[in-house]
Amino acid sequence: MTIREARSWGRDFLTKSPTPELDADVLLMAVTGRDKTALLFKGGEALSPEEEEDFRAYIQARSTGLPVAYISGHKEFYGYDFLVTPDVLIPKPDTELLVEKALSVIREKLSAKKGRILTLCDMCTGSGCVGISVARAAWDEGLVIRENALALTLCDISQAALDLARTNADRLCPPALREKVRLVRTNLFQAVTGAFDIITANPPYIPAGEVEELLADGRNEPRLALNGDIDLFGNATGEGDGLGVMRNLVPQAAGQLAPAGALLVEAGEYNAEMTEYLFREAGLRDTGIERDLSGQLRCVYGRKL
Repeated sequence: MTIREARSWGRDFLTKSPTPELDADVLLMAVTGRDKTALLFKGGEALSPEEEEDFRAYIQARSTGLPVAYISGHKEFYGYDFLVTPDVLIPKPDTELLVEKALSVIREKLSAKKGRILTLCDMCTGSGCVGISVARAAWDEGLVIRENALALTLCDISQAALDLARTNADRLCPPALREKVRLVRTNLFQAVTGAFDIITANPPYIPAGEVEELLADGRNEPRLALNGDIDLFGNATGEGDGLGVMRNLVPQAAGQLAPAGALLVEAGEYNAEMTEYLFREAGLRDTGIERDLSGQLRCVYGRKL
């Protein structure tokens, strides 16, 4: 089978995918290590028997609804290549809004006080995509250097998620940042110590009834990272608004913010306004909501006085 034949076969096989050509190309690049240019201009080259076998298996897996990112093991987020597994949510473009907002806070804080060490906690970190992207982008932009580094704490209830976050931190953070990364397995802030200048979180916020509908296509993302209708002990709240986790996270986070610290949380377009109310109820001020790429309410923010 040549590259051209593989692209054609993969595209035609993925009849249920909304993006069959893109899926086939991404999986073929993952199998062969070739880039898109090579796929286009070296279509007559033959795949090795191993590459053909792996490609057919990848396409079969994709046809069941399993996301391309889980099959390839990679997903780009904020311009960085993250490893992903079915133990964590696949990073979504709309979540990059959290990174942008956190970087804005970092710029503001460093302009007010040079040479300080900023503290950032990323709760419900999953793959670590939000916290690591903030730290790496701040480094790339020159906002934090060895003398004024950013201490990063990545938190999750899942050990498998934390193991993956550690791998991503080791891959993506330069040594000066890597040595300041702390991982904590915890049920929200139960085992977390310290006060933070910035807390980011992309917690479970989808109503329980919608989670099953969402997973019906075979995407296989972890329910633990989606279902917001649970309490601190993992029991169903029965509320149906997706805010069970948020009702505990927001006041706990507010209690661990340093003076003038900022809390930035992703919420659903259907419960972002109620999340902002929870911010104000927890004593946070200067609250607001920013819209995502599709214009939906998404990133809720506030400050501790």
